[in-house]
Amino acid sequence: MAKTRVVVVDDSALVRSILTEIINKQPDMECIGAASDPLVAREMIRNLNPDVITLDVEMPRMDGIDFLSRLMRLRPMPVVMVSTLTERGAEVTLKALELGAVDFVAKPKIGVADGIRQLAADITEKIRIAARAHIRRAPPAPAAGAPAAAAAPAQIASVGRLSTEKIVFIGASTGGTEATKDVLINLPADCPAVCITQHMPPGFTASYAQRLDGLCRIRVKEASDGERILPGHGYIAPGGKHFSVERSGANYIARVQDGEPVNRHKPSVEVLFNSAARVVGPNALGIMLTGMGADGARAMRAMKDAGAYNLVQDEASCVVFGMPREAIAAGAADEVLPLGQIAPRLIERLRSTAGMSMNRV
Repeated sequence: MAKTRVVVVDDSALVRSILTEIINKQPDMECIGAASDPLVAREMIRNLNPDVITLDVEMPRMDGIDFLSRLMRLRPMPVVMVSTLTERGAEVTLKALELGAVDFVAKPKIGVADGIRQLAADITEKIRIAARAHIRRAPPAPAAGAPAAAAAPAQIASVGRLSTEKIVFIGASTGGTEATKDVLINLPADCPAVCITQHMPPGFTASYAQRLDGLCRIRVKEASDGERILPGHGYIAPGGKHFSVERSGANYIARVQDGEPVNRHKPSVEVLFNSAARVVGPNALGIMLTGMGADGARAMRAMKDAGAYNLVQDEASCVVFGMPREAIAAGAADEVLPLGQIAPRLIERLRSTAGMSMNRV
C-alpha cells in the first residue's frame, strides 16, 4: 500500500524534527520534506507533490493563514493546522478551517516537545483522515475595496408559532465547524433551540461560539451547566466536557459535565443524542453532519425510535463521510440531503409541524 506523503511546515526546527519523527514511525506514512516557512514550502509542494501538509499558524515571511488562503485557491490539498492553545490561536485556527483546512492539532504553549509527542496518535490519525477528505477549491479572494459578502441570506422564512418543546440537535466532527455554520446562518431568529456537539478540544469552543453568534440570527453560546434551553438560541458543547439535555419541570436545561470519553470523544455526540431520545423524544429533530467515525450513530437511531425526525448530510457534500454513513447504516436517517438543503428542509419540517399544532388548537 502506498504511504501517505507528508510535508511539515513549521518555523521551529525542534517541532519539524519531532513531527518528522512521529510521521516516519508510522507504517502507512512518510515525511518527504520539512519547510521552515511558507516560501520554502511552496517550492517543496511544487516539487514533491505531497498528499498532506501540516502547517503552523504563525511563521515568518508569510503567516500560515495567508499561505493557506493562496494554497486553497491555487492548489487545493489536505491541510492539518498546528495551532497554539491560546485565544489568538483559536481565532486563527477557526479562520483556517473556514479557508479549507481539514482539521487542526492544538499544541501546548509551554512544554511543546513533550506535548507534541503526547499528541502523536492524534496527529497521525488526523493526517490519515485528511488524506481521504474531500477537498474543495476556495473561492477567489475579493478584489481590493470590494464589499464583503453578507454571511447569511437577506431573507429567511419565519418558522411560525412553535411549541417551546421542540429542540434541534446537531452532531459533527471533521469538517463540521463550517458545516454547522452553514446550517445555523440559514435559520431564522424564531427557530427552536439548537443543541450542538462538535468534536473540539478545550480552549476553542468559546471562540467558535462567539464567531457563530456574530454571523447568525439566533444567539449562539457555549452551553453552561444548569442553564435553561431557550428558543432562538444555539448551545455548543464546551471542549472537553459532555453536553446533554435534562427536564426540569416545564423547562429543558443544559447539563455540562466531565466524565470518561464516549466513543473516544469528549464531548461526544452519543451523549447529546441519547439525552434527546430519552428526554425530548418526538419533539426532537436530529442532524448528523460531516465527521470521521461512528460517534452518535446508535444514539441517533434511538432518537428515531423515540419519534424524532432526522436529517443526515450526504456523502458528496461531506468533508468526511464517516458519522453520516454510520447513522444511515444504523437506520437513523429519515432523509439524506446535501448540506445546502438541510436548513431549508429543517425549516419546512418545523413550519409543517407548527401548522399541525395550530390545527389542533
